[in-house]
Amino acid sequence: MSRRIALLSTGGTIEKTYNESDGTISNQRSVLEIMLAGLILRGVQIERIPVMNKDSQFMDDDDHDRIATVANVYQQSHDGLVITHGTDRLQFSGEVLCQRLGAPRVPIVLTGAMRPFELRNTDALQNLTEALLAVQLVPPGVYVAMHNQVLQFPGVVKDHTELRFFKP
Repeated sequence: MSRRIALLSTGGTIEKTYNESDGTISNQRSVLEIMLAGLILRGVQIERIPVMNKDSQFMDDDDHDRIATVANVYQQSHDGLVITHGTDRLQFSGEVLCQRLGAPRVPIVLTGAMRPFELRNTDALQNLTEALLAVQLVPPGVYVAMHNQVLQFPGVVKDHTELRFFKP
């Protein structure tokens, strides 16, 4: 039996790409398909839903609400949701998901990266893989999966010095 996982992409560092013409790294196109192609995902059917392609430092309350609205729709038809997100505002989207959805019907796992997938020393693929596993193992709720840990919202915050998430 195949599990249906909705992969909602919102942008962030995990999806940033290098622009050769001006030497910048920005959210131009998604690299999630490339990342997924390198994984063996038996028993999982992934439906990719582009929500936005934005650096989360530029997200506002309307963006967090939009993510929650889309997540609410897809939690009705899928066995779990993974949301790729920029780490600067990930904690705020997690809190809005908790407030707006209450007790979700399925696990909702946010993930991101501190360094883009296109860089040699990246955490993007590890974090995506961890999120795809976590969404199949944890009970319904809202979580972040990154750097070999899974934390449940509410109350998750980013440590900007250590570049990780924790619960105080």
